[in-house]
Amino acid sequence: MSSMSLKPEKEGTDVVEIASSDDEGGVGVERRSNQQVQTDQVGQQTIVPLPPGEPPLSRSFWKAGAYDNTPSKLTPAPDQLEHARVHPKFLHSNATSHKWAFGAIAELLDNAVDEICNGATFVKLDRIDNQKDNSPALLFQDDGGGMDPESIRKCMSLGYSSKKSNTTIGQYGNGFKTSTMRLGADVIVFSRASHTSRATQSIGLLSYTFLRRTGQDDVIVPMVDFDISDHWAEPIIYSSKEDWSANLKTILEWSPFASKEELMQQFEDIGPHGTKIIIYNLWLNDEGIFELNFDDDDEDIRLRDEANRGSLSKVHKRVAELQSHISYCIRYSLRAYASILYLRKFTKFQIILRGKPVEQFNIADELKYPKVVIYRPQHNTAIKEASVETTIGFIKEAPALGVSGFNVYHKNRLIRPFWKVTSDGTSKGNGVVGVLEANFIEPAHDKQDFERSSLFIRLETKLKQMLMDYWKSNCHLMGHQPPGSRVQNMQKKHPAQSPVGHAAHIQKQLPANQHIVGLAANTEKEMNLDQPIICLTANLGQDVDNVQPGNRCRTSVREELPAVQPIIGLREGSFKEVTSADGSGLISADKICEENIQLFMR
Repeated sequence: MSSMSLKPEKEGTDVVEIASSDDEGGVGVERRSNQQVQTDQVGQQTIVPLPPGEPPLSRSFWKAGAYDNTPSKLTPAPDQLEHARVHPKFLHSNATSHKWAFGAIAELLDNAVDEICNGATFVKLDRIDNQKDNSPALLFQDDGGGMDPESIRKCMSLGYSSKKSNTTIGQYGNGFKTSTMRLGADVIVFSRASHTSRATQSIGLLSYTFLRRTGQDDVIVPMVDFDISDHWAEPIIYSSKEDWSANLKTILEWSPFASKEELMQQFEDIGPHGTKIIIYNLWLNDEGIFELNFDDDDEDIRLRDEANRGSLSKVHKRVAELQSHISYCIRYSLRAYASILYLRKFTKFQIILRGKPVEQFNIADELKYPKVVIYRPQHNTAIKEASVETTIGFIKEAPALGVSGFNVYHKNRLIRPFWKVTSDGTSKGNGVVGVLEANFIEPAHDKQDFERSSLFIRLETKLKQMLMDYWKSNCHLMGHQPPGSRVQNMQKKHPAQSPVGHAAHIQKQLPANQHIVGLAANTEKEMNLDQPIICLTANLGQDVDNVQPGNRCRTSVREELPAVQPIIGLREGSFKEVTSADGSGLISADKICEENIQLFMR
């Protein structure tokens, strides 16, 4: 074979062919995304550019799989068995298991953390520039054991995993492919390893762009390997020098590096062993902007769409405090997410994000009134019963912030952050957070949730009970009335004691031409009333003191704010003549406003 064709037909070459459709004889003319591919009866292909005006390949991840690629009709060579092939579209559809880009990044961090047992002391994440077009690329680099030629082929194949340990996180053998393809269209891997007195370095290219634009029906991964045992790089030839050279040519054509020298320079900072992963042609969002934001913070990588949702120019102080909490920041800040990604703090390993180590954080370390609850899940009788310790308590910002939920880990890795087990709309459990490691249930493939097994359902029920028991015993420490207390029973018997009850009582005592206005929280309503009013709009972006008599009041509530109880408005001056329901004294506007704030926070 003089050079690598687009469809390698012989086994033993350096091309990993991850073999999808039936093969039939005939001549095919196929329309690909940016070209037309003509195939003759012996499988030779000619690429012909499509006419002007043909739409370009999509750079948006969720649209990248929608390209026309009719399977070619090829007849197998006489010495080649028919086989099922994996179409390049599968790379994209497989990657859609990651709905969240940070989930894909976490998969690659897991691979580096699993290398701690092989001596890894760090994993670096950073932005670098594609040398061919100066576009941003994402770099992952660790100093673990690295991969020899056999290992890198298993890594870049589909569905293979050699991780069988009870402590390693990866287990499906699919994380590398799904995570890299979720972040960008193409990835190149450099790895150096020393096994049995032989030192090697390998380069592999998994390029969705290459596969689409050359009209491939199989997932082809060009690779080249070098033996560096004698302190120089000697090519490792598996079939022929021509095949090795053809693989190198393909890598140089479709990677960010234009020469062999540039490729070899990538090994200089790896050391005697380690792996470097460069993901390029990063995906864009629906607005045509890079999904990952490298510009807003030089020490962080952010999700652009998630960050924009919380970047309102004017927000209330309470809302700003909520958006600065770790439970909110992990939605858009990789540094925040990485800080709680692993339960136990590393002793000799660091995650270095854009040149600065990530400081690990466990929210259980700063809970107020913490308590440890033991849960023994009911396993199959053949499995030894295990106990799970859950640390539960109030966040340090309670009761000002109503953040609640459980951080559930599996084998040290965060799977569900701030899992809210109570129903929406209830104030019970506000400010209560728990942390536990649930190794007895299995995570989903994207490691962002758990499989819906009977054990999972029982765990959810147990956590609800755990939260309610803690709330009943400790909510008074945060100024709340315990459920079933005498005060609560009094309020049930005398509803006028509540703020809404006060409003009903006040309405009866006002003249007929004066009104109390109730504002629903999630609406935007303009009140056209004949009488001048003051709206007591607690936490809705408008201060009571700024409303002038005679002005019509317009209240809008941002979509980000949770549903709250009705807000009570009083005609100016009317509160001076109103007494409380129990006759204990006057009710001031400040008092009602304070009660409304409490309702809003619930």
